[in-house]
Amino acid sequence: MLVKMNLARIVIVDSEDEKMSMIVLRELDGERAFPILIGIHEAYAIDRRMKGIAVQRPLTHDLIERLIDRLDCQLEQVVISELRDSTFFAKLVLRRDGELIEVDSRPSDAIAVGAGTSIPIFVDESVLKEVC
Repeated sequence: MLVKMNLARIVIVDSEDEKMSMIVLRELDGERAFPILIGIHEAYAIDRRMKGIAVQRPLTHDLIERLIDRLDCQLEQVVISELRDSTFFAKLVLRRDGELIEVDSRPSDAIAVGAGTSIPIFVDESVLKEVC
């Protein structure tokens, strides 16, 4: 079973002494929430896209979004599908000509591609049971 989540928080610590970033996903119709540690560049990409800040040239997540569009696909949802050996796994779920296509992804990249849009984020119940 998939549980709908929202991106509740982005934490970016970028100082001389410490560089750390994470996102926090929170259950839409519940109280469960959990963090995912991510790379600082992905955190900045998510933050930028959530704020609608444009850049002169497309960055990686902008490029992925454009590729999806040019291949006549629509991003349907982001799914955090698995937690294995303390590593989260995700999928971009695309639709093309009525067919669903799943593309493996890191959660941070999948969320960055969907950030700033109405694309839903889901987490598999088995992952939630393990982290909450």
